[in-house]
Amino acid sequence: MSAEIDPITLAVLAGRMEQIADEMDATLFRAAFNPIIAEAHDASHGLYHATSGDTLVQGKSGLPIFVGVMSFAVKAVIDKAAENGDLKDGDIYIFNDAHLGGTHLSDMRLVRPYFRDGKLFCYLASVGHWHDVGGAVPGNYNPEATDAFQEAFVLPPVRLVREGVIQSDIIDIVMRNTRLPQSAQGDLNGQLGALDLGVKRMDELLGEYGAETVHAALDALQDRADALMRAELQELPDGRWEATDYLDNDGITDEPLPITVALEIRGDTMTLDFEGTAPRCAGPVNIALPTAVATAYVAIKHIFPNLPANSGVMRPINVMIPEGSLLSAPFPAPVGGYTETILRMIDVIFSAAAGAAPDRVVANAYGTINALSISGKRENGQPWVMFSFYGGGHGGSVESDGLNHGNAPISTATIPPMEILEAAYPVMFKQWALRPDSAGAGMHRGGMGATYEIEVLEAGGAKAFLFGERGRHAPRGVVDGQSAALNVFSYEQEDGWHHPPMASKMVGIKLKQGQSVRLDTPGGGGYGAPSERVPEAVARDVAAGFISAEQATKDYGPAWQEIRT
Repeated sequence: MSAEIDPITLAVLAGRMEQIADEMDATLFRAAFNPIIAEAHDASHGLYHATSGDTLVQGKSGLPIFVGVMSFAVKAVIDKAAENGDLKDGDIYIFNDAHLGGTHLSDMRLVRPYFRDGKLFCYLASVGHWHDVGGAVPGNYNPEATDAFQEAFVLPPVRLVREGVIQSDIIDIVMRNTRLPQSAQGDLNGQLGALDLGVKRMDELLGEYGAETVHAALDALQDRADALMRAELQELPDGRWEATDYLDNDGITDEPLPITVALEIRGDTMTLDFEGTAPRCAGPVNIALPTAVATAYVAIKHIFPNLPANSGVMRPINVMIPEGSLLSAPFPAPVGGYTETILRMIDVIFSAAAGAAPDRVVANAYGTINALSISGKRENGQPWVMFSFYGGGHGGSVESDGLNHGNAPISTATIPPMEILEAAYPVMFKQWALRPDSAGAGMHRGGMGATYEIEVLEAGGAKAFLFGERGRHAPRGVVDGQSAALNVFSYEQEDGWHHPPMASKMVGIKLKQGQSVRLDTPGGGGYGAPSERVPEAVARDVAAGFISAEQATKDYGPAWQEIRT
């Protein structure tokens, strides 16, 4: 630590720095052109260590997965700048290479060094999910990709801004590799604006408190997170607990892929060992090592929600990822469907942690973002791409039933409202409703999944592309809770409704004007034995239409029928 700091000043500075990151988030959300950022908030900003890239502070509105993974992105820029040997104040690097910075190629990263009095103090970073960055499938979720080059344009860390001067040739290259350059340019400008704001706010903060005091606060916050994490672990029993769950397939070969974890607690340390996980696969459900480590962080933050969001939390956690597994796939392995894999990682960590701390975990959430792209051309020849993700039920907990129709637990994002999507694209939502009988039974049931039915309005029709999961392996309950319903995707053709051969993945579905696609998303798993659910709660669910009378009797017995509602 560079200087001693009193608790009150530390609390004030922690709030001030969080506010900087939050304001950067808000700046991009207001300025972004595409709904994935502007409405769904698939983005994040933060402050990162000058030499290690470790997360110092991160905004609360961005995606949790970015908290851990962005440190790898910043470290990639640190290494690149060291290789060049000419890092300057006013430089900004841009890249989307997922094997260096984690997640997938749709997430464009901007990293800016922050200098104070001629010395590097920290890095500011911005990441946002761009609407389209090339590749074979509009929107970049290609379930048939066998390497990264089939997913999107791959950009390694390059200098977009040199000492405050934008390098227009880099922008030209990026904009030439997207189907939607106007959207991409708008998102890029928004991210640059967020970084400019971050610099302005840091100047104000350091001008008020001094670099030494702020640096001391950053060190102290990481040390505090470390100590709090160790204290939490010491309250749990020592032991080893294992769990395995499965991905439906990799989009290429129709075989299940196991993800296995052994969670071990010894004193004030925890080990997460993923030995036994499936090897690197042909299709795009692989993830890069930075993403796997970051996912472990997200799961830990869910189990211990009151801990600060910085790298100190992970100091007592040893994450062991087997080399050659689908959790550490090297470039150019396809990683476009990373969301599905990290959701399953979180599920197995929760299932294992239920043995050590059943009162701290929730049952499995619906476990897929159901990345659905619908694209075509308008009558004037202008291309359109509607990409969105879709919600489902969250798992029950020791305290309550699961959340109905929520977003994935890797995200604080929101599902874009159908009014926004209908206004922007030639589609109509024929259904947007809760899905009855989709929740896992339990003392506290899971949340309800949803039904979405989307009709194509454009005279020229459209093509649909789906990248999902949980079509064959349902979200599980914990502490004797039951599994939820499976994910079901349907698409309309002249001879009726059809389902993908691989259940949850399909490309190039041709839709004529008036034809529809339909998603019936899973609910969440149940918590606790269904026999412990009070009949009054079952009766209320039947009356609300959440569960049919037949299913209620099957799951909970006939006692609910005696309740007057």
